[in-house]
Amino acid sequence: MTSFLEYTIALRAKLATAAIFTTLLISSCSDPATVGLELAPGNNQIGVFYQEFSLDAQMVLVDSFNTTNSNVLVVGNESDDLFGKTQSTGYTRLHIEATQKRPTAEAILDSMFFNMSIMSVNGSNLDQPKRYSIHKLTQPILDTLYHNFDELAYQESAFAELDFTFGEVKDSVVQISLDEEFQDELFQKMKEGLEFNSLIHFRNYFPGIAINAREGDNATIGVGVGANTGITAFYHVAGDTISKRYEITTRSSRNFTGVKSDRSGTPTDVITEHGKAYDVGSTVGMKAALGMALRIDTSPLDAFLDTLSGVTFNQVYFNVGEIENFDEDNNPISGMVMMFVDNNNDPILSTVNKGALYVQADLAAQVVLDADGKKVPSTVYTSSAVLAYDSEKETYQAGVTSHVNAIYRGDIQRQNWLLYATFPSTPSMPSSGDEFKRSLRQYKVNKDKITMKVIYSKSR
Repeated sequence: MTSFLEYTIALRAKLATAAIFTTLLISSCSDPATVGLELAPGNNQIGVFYQEFSLDAQMVLVDSFNTTNSNVLVVGNESDDLFGKTQSTGYTRLHIEATQKRPTAEAILDSMFFNMSIMSVNGSNLDQPKRYSIHKLTQPILDTLYHNFDELAYQESAFAELDFTFGEVKDSVVQISLDEEFQDELFQKMKEGLEFNSLIHFRNYFPGIAINAREGDNATIGVGVGANTGITAFYHVAGDTISKRYEITTRSSRNFTGVKSDRSGTPTDVITEHGKAYDVGSTVGMKAALGMALRIDTSPLDAFLDTLSGVTFNQVYFNVGEIENFDEDNNPISGMVMMFVDNNNDPILSTVNKGALYVQADLAAQVVLDADGKKVPSTVYTSSAVLAYDSEKETYQAGVTSHVNAIYRGDIQRQNWLLYATFPSTPSMPSSGDEFKRSLRQYKVNKDKITMKVIYSKSR
């Protein structure tokens, strides 16, 4: 991406053929109208200016959000000096196929495993063993919506447990041996029990599973729900050398992720109400599945625009970072959108279709016409500006030039923003998704590193 200085140099070269030397104004309080770039003495004068100012940020625990059937179970147990202790448990039903041939009464069990499809890993010290345990639910998963604060009861003793060292491997299907007493009971019911006569009978006997991570491991995995996650029994019949198998999967199974948070003794301990913005000090941050977000006060933009007249905005960027250092394998949130919110941190909705309003990307339409022909903000989510993470600079950046131009022209009203960890697909970021539902990723940043950077021109 072109830097501000590179852009300025290119702009000057385009405006004049003569060699011109000048100094950009880098200040948050100087009068930009006093600094200009003289291109043709006695004829035209064009000023090129650079302005940078900070935007205040407060932390918001967003209202509970639906995690039902995201098909990725977020399983982690993390501890942090800002966010406290966060435990994330994955819950899912199990599934059997009615047409699948069951073991006969004479069948002999060879082995039984719980297979877990690990789609992603995030954490610290991944060269050290991390423990995951699978527990049988003691209450069913109902045909209802589950949210990130929900939880279900399960057996304290795990029927499968594994210590696994990831190293360079970040996605794989791991096999976990089952408790012998549990697998003997399960195999006997596979052979002769009414519990395997139908899916309804089976779920009455086996409501589902909960997958947990060990406290202190500081690692989180994303477990894929489907054909590769579940229980597989290998068996044979006496005199038959061909091994057979019977599968219990999580295919077509209702699932959700539930998160517990203990923030006592941390700066975020003061955050007790959903939707309320809290000042927690100089360091702020976001944590995905917990639902901890940032509210950005954009009012300094109004104060800045009030000082200007007759200008053209060449480039405007919203920046977050550098963020605080993190472990190599503990990747931060990958991208965010900027949602318009009111004073209660509720989304501001479009008068056209009642959809949430987001800052639109540069070159995308910033306004549309309502039924009365009046200009109103565009609500096209797929063209939202993405606050994308740059791993080399350890910063987030989004181009908001068109957005600021629209405010300056009076086409839209300035609003405060809520940063939300989801984003639409773009050519540079093809994998979209709602990280609030799919990970425990986080980042922390000093508030003075949340800025807006502006390059604009003025003819006089």
